[in-house]
Amino acid sequence: MKVRNQIEYTVWGCYALFSDPVTRMGGEKCSYMVPTYQVLKGITESIYWKPSIIWVVDEVRIMKPIRTESKSIRPISYSTELNHFSYKKPKNTLSIYNYLADVSYQVRAHFIFNENRRSDLGQDFNENKHHNIARRMVEKGGRRDIFLGTRECQGYVEPCVFGSGEGFYDHYGELSFGVMFHGFDYADETGEGALATRFWNAKMSDGVIRFPAPWDIPEEMKQTVRRPVRIRQFSKELGNFSGLEEESLRQELAEIEGDV
Repeated sequence: MKVRNQIEYTVWGCYALFSDPVTRMGGEKCSYMVPTYQVLKGITESIYWKPSIIWVVDEVRIMKPIRTESKSIRPISYSTELNHFSYKKPKNTLSIYNYLADVSYQVRAHFIFNENRRSDLGQDFNENKHHNIARRMVEKGGRRDIFLGTRECQGYVEPCVFGSGEGFYDHYGELSFGVMFHGFDYADETGEGALATRFWNAKMSDGVIRFPAPWDIPEEMKQTVRRPVRIRQFSKELGNFSGLEEESLRQELAEIEGDV
């Protein structure tokens, strides 16, 4: 599916860990076989993000075979035993994390404007500006560090043409992954003042996973966290957002240079 303000990029790395929340209950982590919508949205936001836009991930193409590798991890233990007579340091613990090894994905994503921000960031609703900046940031490898699910899994981004090259699952047919975590409905994006979790029945067709948009997920596949969530405010008056007057500043600079 091609969208006007879409970007296409390849993200790859030696390891990835897209944690299945079910496996984290015992302190160990096991990766999903494929990246989730929320992971790819986070990677895209690391490439380029502004509070006035919302990235929507359209599809991902799995380029390399899905391989797992287990590693022994010594996580930080914060538990201590303290009484009137002795103090014991935290004991060493050992966990087994299940990573994906040697991963590469082609991603398509586009952005929409955050309509809930129209009152404070409406001046920044410039599609051409954001699209051009996002494409340049893809070419530069992103504005921020890229992580494939977790901090120890470094990722790298470069531009691509979605569908180009040979993928391992190009003629594999359809493969179902069952119910998977899709993403979060943040209060900043929905304007509802609550956090919700989305799930969906994931499937891959000839190596390509096409994600439903967040608003297309059925209500029965969502779980709302029953606590109030404050919506963050961005504005020039609060001093936490710049760029609303870029065009006027550009015109002033052009007039000054013209006078000189």
